[in-house]
Amino acid sequence: MRILIQRVTRAEVAIGGVCRSRIGRGLLVLVGVCAEDTDEDIEYLAGKLVRLRIFDDEAGVMNLDVRQTEGEILVVSQFTLQASTRKGNRPSYIHAAPEAVSRPLYERFTARVAELLGRSVPTGEFGADMQVELVNDGPVTIWIDSKAR
Repeated sequence: MRILIQRVTRAEVAIGGVCRSRIGRGLLVLVGVCAEDTDEDIEYLAGKLVRLRIFDDEAGVMNLDVRQTEGEILVVSQFTLQASTRKGNRPSYIHAAPEAVSRPLYERFTARVAELLGRSVPTGEFGADMQVELVNDGPVTIWIDSKAR
């Protein structure tokens, strides 16, 4: 499982021009599931996400996590995070899990993040053609792969 985390001042997901979810200051998290992922990957990444100290403290040092800043988290599924670009110029998505595998893992990941955060976590719509708008704060963008620990 791979997640791409972007610290944002705001983020929004729209489908067909209609806003599905919106957050203020916090984290936009894109999630890509591969066929070999398990609940162990979910636990690792959800824990890492909510404990990641990438918000400034009073001294301007990235030393606070999203819970300490009362930030929000928006989770969006994105199978293209599993793209392989080793051969040629057309990405291969052979490592991306099929929907029957990826949807339940994505939903469990989102539920676990909400549990660790202590409040609900807005999402995109799994499998939909979404438009994601964000203002990256910093910019701070971090990629984590549960298989590369």
